[in-house]
Order: sequence, then structure tokens, then C-alpha cells
Amino acid sequence: MTKTYKISGPDDEVAVASLADELSMVEGAHEVDINMEDGVLTVVGFLFTDEDVRLAAVNAGYDLHL
Repeated sequence: MTKTYKISGPDDEVAVASLADELSMVEGAHEVDINMEDGVLTVVGFLFTDEDVRLAAVNAGYDLHL
């Protein structure tokens, strides 16, 4: 499954890397694409939930808009 979310937060390299690290820990998420210029986050995988993705984003200092 592929899901796309609107995301807002810091766009510097270190912060985006932190977001990627948090998302890599979401069970079932196999691939992520973070485009801060467009404010879009795409997650590919199986059995992950919107809430899991939202919590990972919040932990990295981002707001996820479902």
C-alpha cells in the first residue's frame, strides 16, 4: 500500500534525516519519500497505520496532516 500525507516542519537536512530515521522504525513501512518543498510525505509498505506514521512525525518535530 502507498499512502501520501501532508507534512510541515523544519526543512533542514538534519531534521529531515531525523524524520526519516523515525519513519524507518514504523513497523510495516518499507520505503519513505520526504518532499519538504511540496510538504508531502509518501510511505510505502504493508500493515502500517496512519497513527504510527503520525507519531513518528511528531517524535521528529513535524506536524502530519491526515
